[in-house]
Amino acid sequence: MASSTIISRKMIKLLSPTPPSLRCHKLSFMDHINFHLHSPYAFFYPKIPQNYSSKISQILENSLSKVLSFYYPLAGKINNNYTYVDCNDTGAEYLNVRIDCPMSQIINDPYNDAVGVVFPQDLPWSSSLNRSPLVVQLSHFDCGGIAVSACTSHTIFDGHSLSKFINDWASTARNMDFKPSPQFNASTFFPLPSEPNLSSTLPTTHPSKRHVSRMYNFSSSNLTRLKDIVTKESHVKNPTRIEVASALVHKCGVTMSMEKSGMFKPTLMIHAMNLRPPIPLNTMGNAVCIILTTTVTEDEVKLPNFVAKLQKDKQQLRDKLKDMKKDMMPLYTLELAKNGMNIIEKGTHDVYGCSGMTNTGLHKIDFGWGEPVRVTLATSNKNNFIFMDEQSGDGLNVLITLTKDDMLKFQSNKELLEFASPVVESTK
Repeated sequence: MASSTIISRKMIKLLSPTPPSLRCHKLSFMDHINFHLHSPYAFFYPKIPQNYSSKISQILENSLSKVLSFYYPLAGKINNNYTYVDCNDTGAEYLNVRIDCPMSQIINDPYNDAVGVVFPQDLPWSSSLNRSPLVVQLSHFDCGGIAVSACTSHTIFDGHSLSKFINDWASTARNMDFKPSPQFNASTFFPLPSEPNLSSTLPTTHPSKRHVSRMYNFSSSNLTRLKDIVTKESHVKNPTRIEVASALVHKCGVTMSMEKSGMFKPTLMIHAMNLRPPIPLNTMGNAVCIILTTTVTEDEVKLPNFVAKLQKDKQQLRDKLKDMKKDMMPLYTLELAKNGMNIIEKGTHDVYGCSGMTNTGLHKIDFGWGEPVRVTLATSNKNNFIFMDEQSGDGLNVLITLTKDDMLKFQSNKELLEFASPVVESTK
């Protein structure tokens, strides 16, 4: 396994200090009840134009300094009870690291776990307290390629916020006159409750230890084939890419479970849904609700039936939220989380998590030297499916995380391999 050596470590300060009126950033209820971990992403660039190779770090540092002036909570410190961020301009951690192997050895490894070398050690699975809300690492490979990694605190940012920040950082790197427009006003939509003991009723389950991950690609043509199967055999209309792809990986998970136990076990699929809109798109923070989709028979696992059920659950949630006052959304989200936890704690269902980082522009992040050949992230939750846009075309990449034994069964599933293939990128 490749190893890394830290060349330098520093704190990147804000180009413009945070005004005293913004010193205390109130966290929202959604922020407060979130898992207090970092969300780590990595962007791989194998071919760096010669005119950029000697100044990449300086470009990243200068642009990060400026963009932090707009994303000032990322340069502060989260208080001990997760109710506010002291925006004290401490800065963001920034590391330059040397990786003692070519990039191809990392991104062509069949398991995504190999990319862990480009993330700050232990950070993706550590508490956000006493760490910078933002940690950046620039990794230099023997071949001359680089990886830019950004780990943000999930207490402050959800996936939408993180993608907005990284897009704005890249835009600033290309044009220092660019002015981002984030709004740190989530607490006005999701205020902390007045009942001081409410947080004590939150689920106490935390992400489990790290397992193994593998990335698969669904080409645009294979997604079209899946959509045709779903629409021809049901009354489902206009299924999305993620709906049909998540239905397939869910079905493969059920097949894997049945191979182990010899019997069908009910399932619970937890989908994350962005609440923007109705919350404004430039509102930073956590604004996500969950959709709980269960199956209790093998028939419900079939692709057309599962997609129909998923669409129904999504529409019911939309209808519920449509006329709901925004300050009631956190309590409803908490209720859904508790319902899910009750099912999990009973142990009657196999549980799968699904989230999408599609249509975010992350697959095209360009700091000035071109688009990445691979975008990935680190995750520690088993039975977890994270969907991302592929680097070219309209297909999907899905990062699948399972136990090691389950992955050995899952990756040989014939139906999976009919529609998806392991991701291997050429860096030549």
